[in-house]
Order: sequence, then C-alpha cells, then structure tokens
Amino acid sequence: MDELAPAFPPEFRWGVATAAYQIEGAWNADGKGPSNWDTRAHRPGGLAGGATGDVACDHYHRTAEDLDLLAGLGVDSYRFSVSWPRVQPTGRGRWNGRGVAFYDRLLDGLLARGIEPMLTVYHWDHPQPIEDAGGWAGRDTAARFADYAEGLAVRFGDRVTRWITVNEPLSVVHDGMAGLPTASARGHGLRVAHHLLLGHGLAVPRLRAHAPAGEIGISLNLAGTTPATEGPEDVAAAARAEAYEDRLFLDPLLRGDYPHLDGRPVIEAGDADRATIAAPLDFLGVNWYAPARIAASASGVFGYTRVPVPGASTNLLGWPVAPETFGALLAWLRAAYPDLPPIHVTENGFPGLDEPDGTGPVHDPRRIAYLRACLRQVHAALEAGSDIRGYHVWSLLDNLEWDHGYRPRFGLAHVDFTTLARTPKASYRWYRQVIAAHRGAGTGRDGKERACSG
Repeated sequence: MDELAPAFPPEFRWGVATAAYQIEGAWNADGKGPSNWDTRAHRPGGLAGGATGDVACDHYHRTAEDLDLLAGLGVDSYRFSVSWPRVQPTGRGRWNGRGVAFYDRLLDGLLARGIEPMLTVYHWDHPQPIEDAGGWAGRDTAARFADYAEGLAVRFGDRVTRWITVNEPLSVVHDGMAGLPTASARGHGLRVAHHLLLGHGLAVPRLRAHAPAGEIGISLNLAGTTPATEGPEDVAAAARAEAYEDRLFLDPLLRGDYPHLDGRPVIEAGDADRATIAAPLDFLGVNWYAPARIAASASGVFGYTRVPVPGASTNLLGWPVAPETFGALLAWLRAAYPDLPPIHVTENGFPGLDEPDGTGPVHDPRRIAYLRACLRQVHAALEAGSDIRGYHVWSLLDNLEWDHGYRPRFGLAHVDFTTLARTPKASYRWYRQVIAAHRGAGTGRDGKERACSG
C-alpha cells in the first residue's frame, strides 16, 4: 500500500491515458482513411527505426483485452482519443459507420466496467485531405474541426463524461515549425497556434449543445520556465519562453487575449476570434513531464533554448528528471490565473527501455519513483489550495512514441511488438495499489468489485 494514496480527496479521479494513432493500428481497416501521420510514417526515413502506426498495439482488435487491463488497475477514468480519419475519412461530409461502431464498443465497454470516458477530440492525427489543404496553417481547418467535434458529440454525447478538444497544441506548433527557416517558422507557428485555439473555441458551443452533461476542457503541455542564470539576457529569454509556450495558450483561453511582449500581443487577433477562443472551460488539462530551464540563444526561433537542469539526471528522451519541480508549475498556475478552472492532470509519465529480464514482471523502478514523486507534488498543491480533480498516467500501454518510434516505453503494461502480448509491469501493480489504498482495496468509485488480473 502506498503512503500517498489515502491523503487524496475521495472524489479524486485516478486514470491512465492513450492516443489513437499510438495504439490502435488497423490503419486502413473498415473504411478508415489515411492520416497525416500515416503519410509521414510511410515516407522513407519518416519515423525512427522505420516505425509506423500500421499495427502499433493493435488496440483496434484487442479492445476487450485492454479494457480488462483498465479494470484490473481499478481506474475511475480512461483518457483516449478518436482518430479523425477513422470516423470521417476526408475530414468533411461522410462519416464512416464502422469507425464510429469501434468507439461505440469502446465507450460501452468502459461504462460496463464503471470507468468514466475522457474523450480527446484531436490528438494530432487528422485526415490526409485536411493536411493536403494546408493543415492547421489554414483557417478552414478550424471550421472543419468544429464540424467534426459536433459530429462526435451527436454520436457519443450521451456517454462521455469529459471532453478534451485539443491535446498539446504547443506540440503541434513546434512540429509544424521543424525544418523551416527561422523567420518562416515563427510566422507559421503562430498562425498554427491561432487556428488550433480558434478550432477549440468554435468546438466548445457545439459540444455543449449536443453533450450538455459533459465537462469540456483542453490539454496543454506546460513546463514552467526558469532562467538559466540571473543575467538579464537569460531572464528576458525565460520571459519570452513563458510567453511563446505556456502563456501562448493560457492567456487567450483564460484572459481573452494573447500575451504581450514589448507592448504588443504576440499574435494580433480580432475581437470576434478572441471572444470565441475564450469560451468558458469546465477544466484545464495539464500534461507535465519536465521543467524548462531557459537560456538566451540566437539560434532559437524565439531567441531562447532549453539547457540542462543542474543536478538532474535525464530520461531516455533527454528530458530532465526533476519531478520535484512539478509543484512550482502548479503553484504558478494558481497565482497567475485567479479564474483558473479545475485541473485534471491529463498526462504524466516516464520513458524507459523496460524489457523483460526472464525473472517475471518487467521491473521499472525509475518510473515508480518518478510517478510517486509527481503525485507528492500534486498532493502538496492540493494542500496549498489548487483545485485538482484527477490524475492520468501516460500511458496504459507501451506504444508508438511518434517520431521516436517504439524504443521509448511509457506504458504501465509492456507490449511485445512482435507478438503484441501485454504484460503488466511493476509500475502497473504499484499504481493499482495506490488506487486501491485510496478507495479501499478491490473496489471502484461505484463500489463494484474490480478485476485484479496480472
């Protein structure tokens, strides 16, 4: 039993998260159209190690097995995303009934197990025709996205507890800037940011109209920035990083305007767009993995770069392992945004190599230590006055880590990508203990007995 668990409020939601492209596979099955990520992966040199999402974890065909893993954990909440090209292959018009039926089965399976669905409308994969028309650099994509979100609400609004419009818009922005000359990257990235936020704002009233019982939010990957030194150049660079990363999305969502630098907003937007983007939220999703220590850099698109955190080790992806700094980000949010909606931690996880050693379970002590330390920060923030309603580990399964391929493993369950067998890791058992200790071993929020397979 973990010493942390009993200290959390009884209504606190415990969950895990996944994303469609990273786990589903079945990339062209049952009427699904190609996505921007399918096209990218299929190009020579597309993803590390020649990886594709063609099969991934084959969650599309192994849904029942993965639902049993969720039930075995005893989670309250499962955060997943819908593949836009699976349900609406061209990004407009016709819907694919077989794709919709897959998510019907998933939702019904979650509810049968007493697990609340948290549905992410957009987790980076969109139909290739949308990409061919310019992707998020084109304003029309925001309109297409709102139509798509409304279609999901019409079909699933009776069963989804929480809706996340867009996952990590900052990551989409940075991905779109990669490889462009500095001046072009800056302009392109800010245009993409505005259209992502506009799509979010246009979708919110559509979701409310057709899913009135559901809570609506957005998930932002926030780091929290600190200057590398007290020198004026690094201090100014950290302020720019905060404006172009964390506040680029928080300010228009929560204050109705983009952050200002040198007396001007970083994005010029009309009153109507700003009002649309600032549609009230029921919650803010926070994805957190590592802090950002910032130094001035002439080579950076916005004049800064990340530098190592003194004394911190790094994980497999080179990110500083400093879970003790998570609380600083939560405290900054509470202080900077007095009207901050309730928070759900929608992603928090640790990448490792995590291979079986022939002695039984996959042992992943660094992940357990990291997650335990992050939960202590969440608990401390709650005690200090933060309104945090839930916590989702990334991820249920080892999966395709986008450009990095299959080498980084974030899962609580190991996936053999040859046989597709799932094996709960030590961290799965630890997290199950945390949840059980919080609410009473073996029972869920609804009082029903949970399976404890694995």
